[in-house]
Amino acid sequence: MSRRLRATALAGVLALAVSGCGGVGGGGDSGGGGAKGSGALSTMGFGLSDEIAKTRVDAFKKDHPDVQLNITEGAFDEQQFLSAVASGNPPDLVYMDRKLIGTYAKRGSIQPLTDCVEKQKIDLGQYRQAAKDQVTLDGTVYGIPEFSQVRVLYLNEALLKQAGLTADDVNLADWAGLPAVNAKLAKVSGGRLSRIGIDPKIPEFLPMWAKANGAEMISADGAKANLTDPKVVEALTTGVKLIQDQGGWGKFKSFRDTFDFFGAENPLAKNQIAAWPMEEWFLNQAAKNSPKAELVVKPFVDRQGKPLTMSSGQAWVITKGAKNPEAACAFVKQMTATDTWFAAAKARAEARKAANLPFTGVWTGNTAADKKIFDELYQPTGNKRFDDAVTTIREAQDAAFAMPASPAGAEFDKAWTDAVNRVLSGQAQPAEALARAQQEATAALDKAAG
Repeated sequence: MSRRLRATALAGVLALAVSGCGGVGGGGDSGGGGAKGSGALSTMGFGLSDEIAKTRVDAFKKDHPDVQLNITEGAFDEQQFLSAVASGNPPDLVYMDRKLIGTYAKRGSIQPLTDCVEKQKIDLGQYRQAAKDQVTLDGTVYGIPEFSQVRVLYLNEALLKQAGLTADDVNLADWAGLPAVNAKLAKVSGGRLSRIGIDPKIPEFLPMWAKANGAEMISADGAKANLTDPKVVEALTTGVKLIQDQGGWGKFKSFRDTFDFFGAENPLAKNQIAAWPMEEWFLNQAAKNSPKAELVVKPFVDRQGKPLTMSSGQAWVITKGAKNPEAACAFVKQMTATDTWFAAAKARAEARKAANLPFTGVWTGNTAADKKIFDELYQPTGNKRFDDAVTTIREAQDAAFAMPASPAGAEFDKAWTDAVNRVLSGQAQPAEALARAQQEATAALDKAAG
């Protein structure tokens, strides 16, 4: 999807910015049980940036003419959200990162959706398990999943060829061999980095590297941190070395921050990066902006070579004090239902066809919607690179795990992210930084439990 996600951890607060993402949820099945509602309905953290969002919102408006939908476009702002809840005047619906839901559920800022699911007859079985796990705390559902983002490995085969390598030579199962491959692919001259070899994408993807090494950074119930596990330390050490070998974090980040993954001058087209894990939405951007690039997409794998990926995405929640929970529930049902998603995907496919560009699919948190989209709408593009990539991403969706819902999810996320940043900036060694993060995360989790 054409969407950009940025998560910024602040002291004691985690604010999530979501922009250019194609907005709200998506799909039909609007009939069958539940009242449609009426009156005003307000949202936060959502935008109408493309046809994926607009088609679904238009479907809701058509089927719910008595609801006055008020979409305040812009990024989710935690302080603004919590202030609105505290004042008793919150938006009815909030579109937020699934990893935050456990924290807000524990704080009582959002409502359990037990009654919503029952009254609207929402089939929870249609949603991907990884997504569903992230919106469920202590057996209670607090959110309805939207898109499903997974990470795959992108390779610039043109740069691999220049280095005398093939796609098979970039073997993420062989951690010991990655520095040598990185050295062949990166371009560092006079202390200046002009091409990234392998980008491990840390801090963001540390949980995936840890999982690939056989470690869980937090317990399945989201109650106990496991950041001092030697396998987590090894995962961080491996990623940090790949960055240090390319001039260090300062130069690496400064160069990477110049990348525009959403335009024709993206780092793939400009040969600025050779290998990197990234969300599936970049395939859509590559097909749109760099259809002739020598792109190869492989699954991310664990150290045994088995496909593995991390799932993330947004979800819709109904706030504490929502003035129109009935219409809010009808909205989340329709926005994430199969037929609405299909209509949105069809609009995207038609737009791509009109622009003479390939359609590479839409990946949602609804397995039934994805099946319908790829069985009835998607057609191979004729470009083997993109067609193979679509197959890889579809398979990755089924190999995905998600960080579990936690009553202190925001605080836990901040603890380990700060630890990685301390290591990257040279302020601490991996074991030392993660030991401190373990203490901080444990204190937050214990406080939440108490």
